[in-house]
Formats: sequence, structure tokens, C-alpha cells
Amino acid sequence: MNVSVESDQKNSGKAPERDHAMFDAELSGAVLNFQLLTRILTWLVPYKLSLWVSAVLVLAASFAAVLMEVVISRVLVDYIIVGDTDSPMPDLGLIELTQSLEAAFGLPALYVAGGLFFVLMSLVGVLGHWHRLTLIDAIVKALRDLRQDLFAHLESRPSSFYDRVPVGRIMTRVTNDIEALYEMLRGLGSLVGEFVPFFVALTIMLSTSVELTLILLMLVPIVGTATYFFRQATREIFRQVRNSVSSLNQYLQENLSGMQVVQLSQRQERNQAAYTKINAENLNQEFRSINLTTYYGAFNDSLASVGLGIIIYYGGGAVVQSEMSLGGVILFTRFMNMLFTPVVLLGEQLNVLFRAMASGERIFQALDWDEQIREPDKPVELPDRLEGRVEFRSVNFGYERDTPVLKDVSVVIEPGKKLAIVGPTGSGKSTLIRLLGRFYDFPDGMIFLDDIDLQAIPSQAVRKRIGVVLQDFHIFSGSILDNITLSDPGITRARAIEAAKTVNAHPFVAALPEGYDSPLVERGANLSQGQRQLLAFARVLAADPEILILDEATASIDTETEMLIQDGLRHLMQGRTSILIAHRLQTIQEADHVLVLEQGVVREYGSHQALIDQGGLYKTLHDLQFQDIQNPSEDSGEVS
Repeated sequence: MNVSVESDQKNSGKAPERDHAMFDAELSGAVLNFQLLTRILTWLVPYKLSLWVSAVLVLAASFAAVLMEVVISRVLVDYIIVGDTDSPMPDLGLIELTQSLEAAFGLPALYVAGGLFFVLMSLVGVLGHWHRLTLIDAIVKALRDLRQDLFAHLESRPSSFYDRVPVGRIMTRVTNDIEALYEMLRGLGSLVGEFVPFFVALTIMLSTSVELTLILLMLVPIVGTATYFFRQATREIFRQVRNSVSSLNQYLQENLSGMQVVQLSQRQERNQAAYTKINAENLNQEFRSINLTTYYGAFNDSLASVGLGIIIYYGGGAVVQSEMSLGGVILFTRFMNMLFTPVVLLGEQLNVLFRAMASGERIFQALDWDEQIREPDKPVELPDRLEGRVEFRSVNFGYERDTPVLKDVSVVIEPGKKLAIVGPTGSGKSTLIRLLGRFYDFPDGMIFLDDIDLQAIPSQAVRKRIGVVLQDFHIFSGSILDNITLSDPGITRARAIEAAKTVNAHPFVAALPEGYDSPLVERGANLSQGQRQLLAFARVLAADPEILILDEATASIDTETEMLIQDGLRHLMQGRTSILIAHRLQTIQEADHVLVLEQGVVREYGSHQALIDQGGLYKTLHDLQFQDIQNPSEDSGEVS
């Protein structure tokens, strides 16, 4: 029976089909999903105290901003300049407060009004700043937790998931999409501070002049409609701007990373012409964005001027007829921005909200993806030290349904023995060891470790007992010592250095200025391929696994470095069950047995010499390799 890598049922090895293509889908977020928004807000629950403090602060700051305008219009203009104290317009008690402070301190009214304005202005600044700090503090901590949860979830997804989903898509969810949530939450918090003065100002305006207020309110839908169409237009333009910037970055990255090829092929002029074309398209889109933004700003300014004209016309007449004070007219002009600004910001935040909805969908799409390696219901606890017997029993496996990679593969590796696996590319060599490492699911009763069904052992417990050295050794950020120990507290510095000495990595490490504390750049670019491979051997030896797997581990090693590591390999494999894949001839000859795979089927099995004498596929591969060794222009020397 052929099985899929996505198997998660107990014995069949089959699982429902998963549509990994959804990770490539562009989500629009055009619909406001309140359920999704509520789910996003759950990460803010642990920081609700900060949010309540922020809400109180923004209410206080907004009210103080309204009082500042009342001080200017009603206290300064009406009370101090005009001398009008009987106007029916509300002054929120500020005129009476001014009079009380005059009497208490014996100061002129102008000084008192100036002091009140300064105090209120200071409160707006301090409270507003404090509000933003507490709001952002809660948002940043909540998104930190979300990012941490998302990262932890992604770390537990199996290899089958990453075989089908581009890493770039995953990185976008952890970086850009969470950043979009930050912009949304911050914007919503700031929007609250804009609508508080909106409603306070509206209340005061209605109590002053219902007619003038209603006329001004007729302009609000116009501002809202203009903002809506502007955001609709800019959404498409900004998308094209982002696409053009992405094209610029992609072209730049491709050419800079391949600069040697560019210079060798004399492509500089052609590349410059192509880059100029892409750059011109970006410039065109940027200008479209700038022009539209300029027109929208000019429209809003014109509308504000229309509103000001309406206030002067109606307000001036009301002043003449003693229906409104001069300060009331000024107050209307000051409150007009408080009516328009929240509407404009709301339009902006709706677009941010829609984008955040799409980001939220992508984030929770990843968080809800439950694909994982099947763990045993009743796990078997392994002894402190395994003997290291490995058995593959009629293994049938395929990465895709109905596409077998391994077909009825059976082989036993006794403790401490070395098995070399060879075969043409695509024969299933690496697949076999990936199953041994429990990176994919398969039916029970196929692979055994010390006669224990591998599916009865937790995947993490299996991987602690297996050391794998790949041709593409991954370097993490940090020092050389960090890359040997992988921050395992059980591996001491002395043990790591001893492991490096055993595999002959110590000489080149000791020659570095900082020795084992020398920092490594991205992907270990400041080390040669051979040095990186030596570190890989040191890493495995320091972990001291019972089973060793070498997958193409010396394929990219030069002859001089190979001589260094051959001795180290002998020490590394001593007392360990070893599986050697596509190694060079010398290593294969030292294996106890050789397994020859072709198209997922075991074609031959036996010792090196026995298979040579047999004259089959292994003999053919051996002769091809021997011919490569004799050819001075070749240096690969591999049985693949």
C-alpha cells in the first residue's frame, strides 16, 4: 500500500487532502469580520489594565482640548475683550472659574485666562503622550505574544508542510502581517481620541445654534464620500506602487547576488536598461499616488474654506442680531476641524482595518493549520542508551498519493554496523533516512529501533538518538561554540572542544582570532565549505547519538579536507550504527554492507566486494566513479 506524507490516521497512513495552495492566495479582507477582529483583540486581554488607563487618558486629553477652544472663544473673546457674560452659549463653567481665580489671586482676567490655557495645553500634551505610551505598550506586548505563539506553532509543523508552502509566505505572516495588525490597533486607539472632541463639540454647537450646526453637518457626508472614493482609488494605486517596488527589489537582489555572472557575461548595460525601465514604472506609479493625494488635500482644504464661509455668513448675521456672541462664532470655526478630522481619519482607518483583516486571515490561517506528525497515544520510553539496531520492514512510502517513492524496502542494520546506501538520483536514499528521523508519517510496523516500532516513540525522543549530517550544513547566528552545542545545556564547552578535536575541526577554529567564540556571519559565509562540514561533524559528535546518518556529507569536500575528516569519521562512527548515503568510494568500501536502490526498489544488497563480483548495478556505478577518479579534470569521486 502506498501512502501519503500527510498521514495522520493511526494505521492507514492516509489523511484528508490539505489545500496548501491557500497559502499562495491573496486575501483582500474586503469584508469587516467582527469574529476575526474579536479574536485579534483576545491577545490584548492580558493588558486590559493598560488599555483602560489609555482610554481614561485619551478621554481626559480630548476634553481638555475642547476646553482650550472654549477658553479662547468664550473667556478671552466674550468675557475679557467684549465683556459679554450674559450670552446663553455654554462656557462649561470656565468664565465663573476665571472670575473666582481673579478674586482669589488678584490677577487680571487676561493673566488668568492665559494661565488656564497653558494648564489645559500642558494637560493635552502630557495626557495625550501618556495615552499613546500606554496604548502602544499594550499593543506591542500583545503582538509580541501573538508573534511568539505563531513562531512556536510554525516550529511544530512537519517537513511535509514546508515541502508545499513557500517559506516567504510564512515569513510574511510573522513579519508584515503582524505589522499590519499593529497599524490597525494603534489607529483604532488614536481614533477614539478624535471622536471624543467630535461629540463634545457637536453638543456645544447644537446648544448654540441648531441651524448653523445642521448646515455644517451637511458637509460631513461630503467629506466622508470624498474620503471613501479617495481610499478606493489609492488602494489600487498603492497596490501598483508596492508591486513596482517589489519588482525593483527583486531585480536588484537577483543581480547583486549574481554579480559575478553579470560581470563575466558583460550584462551590465542590458541590466541597467532593464532596471531603468522598472524604475520608470515605479516613478510613474509614485507620481500617480502623489497627484491623487494632492488633489484630495486640496479638496478638503476647499471644503474647510466653504465651511468657514458658511460660519462667517450665518454667524456674522447672528452676532448682528444678538443671537450669537462673537466668541460663539469663533468657537464654531475652531470646532469645525473637530467635525471633519475624525471623518477623514475614519476613512483612513477603514482601509487600514480592511488590510488588517486580510493580514488577520493569513495569520490565523497559519495558526489554525493543524498538520503535524502523529504522536503515539501510549509512548514507549527509551532506555538511557540504545543498542542501535535499525530495521526497515517492507517500507512503502510516497510524498504524494499514488506516487510511490519507496516500494517494499527491507533491510536490517545491526548495532554498531555501517550501511552504505547508493543509487541513482531519485532512488529514495534520502527519503529512507527522513522516515527514520520521523519527519513524515507512515503506517505502523514499518521501521523499528531496537525492535521498538518507531511510531510508538515520540518524534522528539527519536531525533535525540539520531545524529544527521547533511551536505548543506545550516549555520545559525552566533559563535562557533553555539553552532556546536546548539545551546544544549547538557553539552559543556570542554565536550564541544573535544568533539571538534576528534573530527579535526580544532586546528582551523583555534587559528581564528576569537577561537570558539568567533562570530559567524549569515549562513557561515566566513567559513569554507569544508570547514562548515567539519563543524557539522563536531555538532553531531558533541550530541553523542547512538545512530549516525551521513547524507552526502562529504560530497562538497576537497581532497585535502577529506583526508582530515576521514580519520574523524572513523572516530565518529566507532560504536555507533551508521547509515552512509552517497559517500565517496573510500567510505563505502569501509561499510559492512551496501544497499543499492533504484526507483525506490532494493536492487542489490551485500558487501562492497560481493556486489562488485556480482557485476550488477553497483558494479556499473562503481566503474563510472572509478572512471571519474582517473579523469584528472573531475574531482567528485562519488558513488551516487
